Amino acid sequence: MRTVFMVAEKPSLAQSIAKILSKGSCSSRKGLNGACSVHEYTGSFMGQNVRFKMTSVCGHVMSLDFIGKYNNWDKVDPAELFSKAPTEKKEANPKLNMVKFLQVEAKGCDYVVLWLDCDKEGENICFEVLDAIQPLMNMSYGNDCTVYRAKFSSITDTDICNAMNRLGEPNRNEALSVDARQELDLRIGCAFTRFQTKYFQGKYGNLDSSLISFGPCQTPTLGFCVERHDKIQSFKPEAYWVIQAKVFKGKDSPLTLDWDRVRVFDRDVGQMFVNMAKTAKEAKVESVSKKEKAKQRPIALNTVEMLRVASSALGMGPQHTMQIAERLYTQGYISYPRTETTHYPENFDLKGTLKQQANSSFWGETVKALLSEGINRPKKGVDVGDHPPITPMRAASENELGIFTFTCLILKCLKNMLCLYIKYIYNINYTCKYMYILSKYMLYVCIYLYIINIHSTDASIPVHINNICQRNYVTVESGRKLKPTNLGIVLVHGYYKIDADLVLPTIRSAVEKQLNLIALGKANFHQVLQHTLDIFKRKFHYFVDSIAGMDELMEVSFSPIAATGKPLSRCGKCHRFMKYIQAKPSRLHCSHCDETYSLPQNGAIKLYKELKCPLDEFELVLWTSGSRGKSYPVCPYCFSNPPFRDMKKGMGCNECTHPSCQHSLNSLGIGQCVECETGVLVFDPTSGPKWRMACNKCNVVVHFFEHAHKVQVSQDSCDSCEASLVIVDFNKTRSPLPDGETQHTGCVFCDPVFQDLVELKHATMRHPMHRAGGARRGRGRGRGRRPVGRGNPKKPKDKMAALAAYFV
Repeated sequence: MRTVFMVAEKPSLAQSIAKILSKGSCSSRKGLNGACSVHEYTGSFMGQNVRFKMTSVCGHVMSLDFIGKYNNWDKVDPAELFSKAPTEKKEANPKLNMVKFLQVEAKGCDYVVLWLDCDKEGENICFEVLDAIQPLMNMSYGNDCTVYRAKFSSITDTDICNAMNRLGEPNRNEALSVDARQELDLRIGCAFTRFQTKYFQGKYGNLDSSLISFGPCQTPTLGFCVERHDKIQSFKPEAYWVIQAKVFKGKDSPLTLDWDRVRVFDRDVGQMFVNMAKTAKEAKVESVSKKEKAKQRPIALNTVEMLRVASSALGMGPQHTMQIAERLYTQGYISYPRTETTHYPENFDLKGTLKQQANSSFWGETVKALLSEGINRPKKGVDVGDHPPITPMRAASENELGIFTFTCLILKCLKNMLCLYIKYIYNINYTCKYMYILSKYMLYVCIYLYIINIHSTDASIPVHINNICQRNYVTVESGRKLKPTNLGIVLVHGYYKIDADLVLPTIRSAVEKQLNLIALGKANFHQVLQHTLDIFKRKFHYFVDSIAGMDELMEVSFSPIAATGKPLSRCGKCHRFMKYIQAKPSRLHCSHCDETYSLPQNGAIKLYKELKCPLDEFELVLWTSGSRGKSYPVCPYCFSNPPFRDMKKGMGCNECTHPSCQHSLNSLGIGQCVECETGVLVFDPTSGPKWRMACNKCNVVVHFFEHAHKVQVSQDSCDSCEASLVIVDFNKTRSPLPDGETQHTGCVFCDPVFQDLVELKHATMRHPMHRAGGARRGRGRGRGRRPVGRGNPKKPKDKMAALAAYFV
């Protein structure tokens, strides 16, 4: 029996599609990487009985990056990134090991059906999947096609089954357009980011941003925020006066009238009108005007309009909105939520889609009446050739409405709302206006039009807004208003001063048009790429030559690095105190040597007992993530300038391979981490009396020998697991040793005396990136010895067993 291997973009989509195609009869199991499941069932494909295997990726399988040596900021001129620096595809998430997972599951399959999201990014992922699995597939039979592409816009039985019956081929041109965009964004963004980050962080100490990034989309987004801020700041309020009048008739509630002049800017003129009104004893209607006017029904919904409505009506940010919309999509409630199209194709099944809403408790009766009377085609919009407008695909309960409400097709299929406007004109220069709705079924339209006009909120792609928030270019104020920081304002004003194209959206728009031509097969990938890079390379050189213009603005808003920070530790070169700068990124600066040294981020830095590094005489500092976290000493010079070949920039003393330094991994390393593969548990000599050791890669912390008087790492090792032995001096009153003994040497993991004195925990880290453990690959264990390990253990209740099971 032949095998059909099918791949979706997310695990939830794979599950939904498999259930629809198998009619609920598939079996499921976890895949090799633990993140993706595999759903299997038998069925018919191309007229033959086959075995289907449905699984997924988790977004992009590969990411683009420079080859190793070009990722060194200190040794590579950013200008080289435009042409000389070679790029390579790397696994987007090495921890998931997605390539190996796909290869294991696809080995020996005969056909592949690609169910990636039907946009350009999805098309690009199609070829990432194919590159991984095609060498392991069975050879094709004669001229048989073995690779198919499923096209769909919603996760409904009808749409999925139709897609399976009308399989096509993946589009290489669309995938190439994404490759071009990725390479442009990488080269342009990295070149500008590296240059301005090094230039300004080397001069100013209170920028408070760990990365002064530039992005072809991110920077124009920041430009919109600063432009709006500048208009608000330059606005000069002017006092004005308004006259309110109320008329009374018997015991009826008073009627508030509208003043024809609306407002005046001269108080004396306003007072004159007040006096005129006071002389009139009665307000008489002099004339009445009536006018019928049609309010336009809303246009079909695309992504930007959805973000705008969700912001103004529901108070939701763009990133949160997209998360909910994608969840509604994977659950089958709405069609694909990433679309620029606002026009339904002529063959779109409006009637069938509306029938899905006929049983809704919220608007079911309206839908039934609309279907019986006949529906109107939705208002004509723009078709950009991607997906249909965002459309409800199945009914939802009142509790499930939310964003779903605003995708409702009902609004688009009604007639325009016919309104009657009546205006009463009084003899005292005042009027009174009324509006009557003459159309049927207009309640929902009224609600919709009211809500979306409460606030007018510009919408941008969520990821760009999120980026400028993370870079500390803007802050989110009450009411979810974006307010640019000093750094954001200076950057935008500086770009305008040097080259406005860097911050205006026009040049990015021109690039996107070229990328779309690649997708349509009308432009050459290499020519577009080279032409665009040549333009930005010239802009980059001009920016570098003109950086003094932006620097003049920086000088006004920020302090020189030499005038920032507080004295902390001594420099190993001049032996004067260096200043600790706490603003992001935290660092040490020696004013005498005019040198700046990097430090570990996302924690507190303090002096480490005034001890010095034996290699360079720099005073060590201690990095700590808090009392419940982990800590380790750092030599500022070694941290920025690794002293040994097997060390990388950004390593502390707990990873240093110095053979004899008392602070190094070789002196304090005890054994392999119980959870991650590359980490070493390193003793923290500053942790007493609550002694602990911590992994130098992930967030595992082992607490032991609480209230012991002294703990030391021995030069000897355990015969069973090869971990370093520890020497523990207990207090006389709290010693667990027999016969009043106070000192014992043994293995933390194997010695029965220590069994009840060891506890495994996870460090509390200050930054989310640390919660899943360290991401950087590193050296093996202390002293180069490798304990006898059998893979990561399960977590038994016995805390000692969790450790011992790994080493024994």
